[in-house]
Amino acid sequence: MSDATKTIKDTVTNNDVVLFMKGTKEMPQCGFSSRVAGVLNYMGVDYSDVNVLSDETLRQGIKDFSDWPTIPQLYVKGEFVGGCDIITEMTMSGELDTLFAENGVTFDKDAAEKIREANA
Repeated sequence: MSDATKTIKDTVTNNDVVLFMKGTKEMPQCGFSSRVAGVLNYMGVDYSDVNVLSDETLRQGIKDFSDWPTIPQLYVKGEFVGGCDIITEMTMSGELDTLFAENGVTFDKDAAEKIREANA
């Protein structure tokens, strides 16, 4: 197992919600990362952010780990959920709320509803 794979596995195992992204949750450095971080931040989700721009082996390693070609990537309870388009769709359909609720992840249900109302 490579160092990057071990780091990724440890990170997704030891944190309930992890977003591998370009930049940080406070300062995303691409629009797609900004969109997913914005949803999680607005919904009050406690999550760990991993800036893949800080380490090229990690940037490629997360793509290999998930077999998913793009970043950002969201993990909940060690399971890969998806990238920006999937998270956006799940937010709009309410599936993300369900996923969080089923996994004991605290989030603001009213904020999630406001996102749907604003984008209906």
